[in-house]
Amino acid sequence: MKQYQKVVLAYSGGLDTSVIIPWLKENYGCEVIAMAADVGQKEELEPLEEKALKTGASKLYIKDVVEEFVTDYIYPTLKAGAIYEGKYLLGTSMARPLIAKCLVDVARAEGADAVAHGCTGKGNDQVRFELAVKALAPDLAIIAPWREWDLKSREDEIEYAAQRGIPVPVTKEKPYSMDRNLWHISYEGGVLEDPDYEPDEDMFKLTVAPDKAPDKPTYMEITFEGGIPTQIDGEAYRPVALIDKLNEIAGANGVGRVDIVENRLVGMKSRGVYETPGGTLLYLAHRELESLTLDRETMRFKELVAQKYAELVYYGVWFAPIREALDAFVDKTQEHVTGTVRLKLYKGNCTIAGRRAKRSLYREDLATFGADAVYNQKDAEGFINLFGLPLLVQGLLNKEDR
Repeated sequence: MKQYQKVVLAYSGGLDTSVIIPWLKENYGCEVIAMAADVGQKEELEPLEEKALKTGASKLYIKDVVEEFVTDYIYPTLKAGAIYEGKYLLGTSMARPLIAKCLVDVARAEGADAVAHGCTGKGNDQVRFELAVKALAPDLAIIAPWREWDLKSREDEIEYAAQRGIPVPVTKEKPYSMDRNLWHISYEGGVLEDPDYEPDEDMFKLTVAPDKAPDKPTYMEITFEGGIPTQIDGEAYRPVALIDKLNEIAGANGVGRVDIVENRLVGMKSRGVYETPGGTLLYLAHRELESLTLDRETMRFKELVAQKYAELVYYGVWFAPIREALDAFVDKTQEHVTGTVRLKLYKGNCTIAGRRAKRSLYREDLATFGADAVYNQKDAEGFINLFGLPLLVQGLLNKEDR
């Protein structure tokens, strides 16, 4: 086994990375520096330094990149309308390239010769981390303990930690894992691996149970400028504060839960449960505003782009020319996506109550079923004749065959 002098570990304080610090020291004989990126985990960051040092790390970096996470990762994905397999709002997927970027920055600052992560050999995150490192620092070695060690399960990890007196945040009785950032919380593994198992209500942290939500609907407005959310109910918010506020409002109304069996990049299906309260409101409102401001052909093509963009984000291909090229297209489509959408939140549901835009393509004088002086209904006859000409020809041929 090759030896390294200094390794920077993407550290969360969870089960995997808590075990990896002593494992790296035992197996590689290296100094281990822990690095955590603050992407909105909130109170989860508080105990990290003490935990990392007690577990054997020489130091811990906490990189505050939560605003960068919103402006450079969440907003581009939101503007693209990217949703993986129709449900997943990509909270974990978007964060991984940024965390990997921080990992590379610390490795450069420390003169490290390798980086490490705690992703399993079955998951998507190993790909996301490693593709980002390859793109940003192709000279750095990458250590993935899950692909090397003899531990076969999270139960084995718990036993390994217990033998070394390492406190871990899960137990054999409740072994599902959780990943949190400003955008969402994901839950997977353990009891959730049974796709027929309904999660316990006490698992959820950002949303109340829909049946426990208020009995009166909550109305609210979100304003966008150039496809980017800027105001809630007419009040301007900075990016991080805006998502915090939307999480609060949506969560109190039970909005934003998703339970999905998704197709992982590595080929297997997996079951994940996600809470994305504020993001759910933003996606719905943004899409609705586009319905006013984008023409038909642009909308249709953008739907194709959204699907491709979601795949790129999910697969971890963030630092790739194609993603940058798609951003250029998306940014062009967003030039006039400016306006306000009114939402109605009620017991886990969010519906559109109204929408208005400065450059709306909707014209009541064209769409009305009442009298108008703009649209000549007689013009429709010629349009239908030309549009239906291929069908007419086909129909004539079919008649001759009979």
